[in-house]
Amino acid sequence: MEQNDIRSWQEVPYENIPPRILRSARTAGRRVAVIGGGTGLSTLLLGLKEYTENITAIVTVTDDGGSSGKLRREFGMLPPGDIRNCILALANTSTTMSRLLNYRFDSGSLEGQSFGNLFLLALNNICGSFEEAVSNMNRILAVTGQVLPVCTQNVALEALFADGSRVVGETAITSAKKDKNLDIQSVRLLPEGVTALPQALRAIREAELIVLGPGSLYTSIIPNLLVEGVSEALHASDALKIYALNVMTQDGETEHYSAADHAAAILQHGGDIDVCLYNTQEIPDRLAARYMPEGSEPLRPIPEDFRRMGIRLFGGDMLSRNGQLARHDPLRLAYNVMLAAETFAHREGTLGDYDRLLLRQV
Repeated sequence: MEQNDIRSWQEVPYENIPPRILRSARTAGRRVAVIGGGTGLSTLLLGLKEYTENITAIVTVTDDGGSSGKLRREFGMLPPGDIRNCILALANTSTTMSRLLNYRFDSGSLEGQSFGNLFLLALNNICGSFEEAVSNMNRILAVTGQVLPVCTQNVALEALFADGSRVVGETAITSAKKDKNLDIQSVRLLPEGVTALPQALRAIREAELIVLGPGSLYTSIIPNLLVEGVSEALHASDALKIYALNVMTQDGETEHYSAADHAAAILQHGGDIDVCLYNTQEIPDRLAARYMPEGSEPLRPIPEDFRRMGIRLFGGDMLSRNGQLARHDPLRLAYNVMLAAETFAHREGTLGDYDRLLLRQV
């Protein structure tokens, strides 16, 4: 297709653009590496696949709570929950299949377990490795892009608190944070020296855009940076690096943290940030009141703090449309990520025309 033809579609109402044109635009979309875990990462991926098919999600493997923790302890596999959620966010499957994989048993010995987690467990046993299991699940569910564990070694997270005490395990860290009411000074992986999956490092090296978060600061984002090779690849990359700031501080992890405190913790643990993306919408009073008992507050960057760190700010309306939780809306979040990329790392020619065409959807 000629460049002039692509530009001509800019004048057509978005809903009238033929699907083949939009598919071509997504196929030519930016190569994006997204690093994180938890609900935040899957939320971003759900919206991001509307803008590009060239996505690699690099997911933390330190979760030791809930149903993932049970499978980890009983079967010795890496935690499947975050991987499963990311795969489902990028999957091209029927509604029935999505419901099946998200189904949780509500009684018996499987109570609380997700069928998707058990599906990944079965693949792990059949394939002989977690890496192969994830690769096959990507393929079976026709994932847009790929989802990768950051590493395949069994690792735990250790936190150092302000009083000098150390706590091992994500669940124990969150519990200790609440009990002690002390800030986390730093975190590290045990054992140290764990190496990153080669495909994950390659995705970072080849990316045009790298997004950290959104998600739990110390238990979803930073653990990835501690895996050997990730921080080095991140700093060596010429890609635009965006940190997607959470909408609120997190109970049991970042109470009383400022937006700058979040960014500083990422830099302290080997991260690299060019742009901090943040929500500009006001949290409705009735919604904010739900978070008051746990001490969670909206995050609003102070420009001078970020200027001192050499990080640019980019704000936009990103609040979830359902009005029930103070979380990101998948499409609004992805739109602002790609708008920030267009603003700070504009692509020329036909690729830029494709980018702008897709940015007409919100």
